[in-house]
Amino acid sequence: MIESKNPYTGELIEKFKELTKSEIDKALDKASNRFKKWRKTSFKERAELMNKAAQELKKNKEEYARDISLEMGKPITQAIAEIEKCAWVCEYYAENAENHLAPKKIKTDASKSYVSYEPIGVVLAVMPWNYPFWQVFRFAAPALMSGNIGVLKHASNVMRSANNIQKVFERAGFPDDCFQNLVLGSSKIEDIIKDKRIKAVTLTGSKPAGAAVASTAGSEIKKSVLELGGSNALVVFKDANIEESIETCVMARFQNTGQSCIAGKRLILHENIVDEFVEGFVKKVRELKSGDPLDEDTFIGTLAREDLAEDLEKQIQDSVKAGAMIVLGGKRDKAYLEPTVLTGVTSEMSMFREETFGPAIGVTTFKTDQEAIELVNLSEFGLGVSIFTENMDFAEKIVPEFEDGAVFVNELVKSDPRLPFGGTKISGYGRELSADGIREFVNKKTVYFK
Repeated sequence: MIESKNPYTGELIEKFKELTKSEIDKALDKASNRFKKWRKTSFKERAELMNKAAQELKKNKEEYARDISLEMGKPITQAIAEIEKCAWVCEYYAENAENHLAPKKIKTDASKSYVSYEPIGVVLAVMPWNYPFWQVFRFAAPALMSGNIGVLKHASNVMRSANNIQKVFERAGFPDDCFQNLVLGSSKIEDIIKDKRIKAVTLTGSKPAGAAVASTAGSEIKKSVLELGGSNALVVFKDANIEESIETCVMARFQNTGQSCIAGKRLILHENIVDEFVEGFVKKVRELKSGDPLDEDTFIGTLAREDLAEDLEKQIQDSVKAGAMIVLGGKRDKAYLEPTVLTGVTSEMSMFREETFGPAIGVTTFKTDQEAIELVNLSEFGLGVSIFTENMDFAEKIVPEFEDGAVFVNELVKSDPRLPFGGTKISGYGRELSADGIREFVNKKTVYFK
């Protein structure tokens, strides 16, 4: 049995019976058979259904959001916003998929030559708990609109949300088995990836999970897309608007209780502004209300599991032992960790080197612009970076210096259906969203007429 527990109360929410081997086999058979028909549907037919999925999400957003809050502790207002964003990605691909996948004419010596984009079959999605709906929908919407079929292996602690996602597509009127949630543990993933009915796999998660999935997929010569961890830097230059930068940096670090791959996790400040910035930053963080995730006023909930809070607490303590200073927070109560700010963090400390998945951030200072760039690139992660400056010419000049998959100027790093999303280094490979995302799992077929 797979159990879903409320991290705020510790209470059991629901138990789910794990699929047997024969049940998994039956589910994959259904998915494979559905693909033969689904791939022949028109973009218009798919778009009508995808728009109905968006309507279903909007209509019952409170229902779906409540289960997110109960299962992994996300504050309810942020959970509702997550559902609304899922509706947006459904609408985006309903409107744009046909154009993104339109044949690309290429002039050659042929009488006609072009590239067509055709579906490949059943795609497995291995997804995490921190954005239990959004991570799945940013895969599912383009996958289904391209004519593929989706099967989901979700994180075990959000299995009710996983079932709810399948319910969304069913309620929207999608044909049976276009999208299935597979109730199973991680031990079954390898065999499923190897199954001949699975044509590709996408994973959002940790480096070890990504390495395991990529290794298995590679051994079978199957396409994989990985969106792994991040340790995004928030770099504030001396000419930045301090007040606006503080507002953005607080949101970048502490939304979703800091449990986000693309959260700002390293605060890198010019030495001339560090005192003013830290004072204002700490003041804003103090104002964030902690409490019951189902309370509409709550901004900081619990972490999804107690062991995750313990891991972050250890990273904080290790950095303090190495010379950092806690200026706010630092205390833990089971799965809850106070919003925490450390100063004096150097590039050798845990709070700088490792991904910190929760409501804590370390402050590092720099003297020169080049030093700031080097501090950003020191990380083995490469998901994104936010830089804050009033000089747009300067920003344009230094953008190519960063090794990350995204650079945001005067804004937190965020995923947007209209823009490609993905990282470099151990943050993964491949892209999600936009035209790039929908073209990851298609056959880019060359066609030549003489």
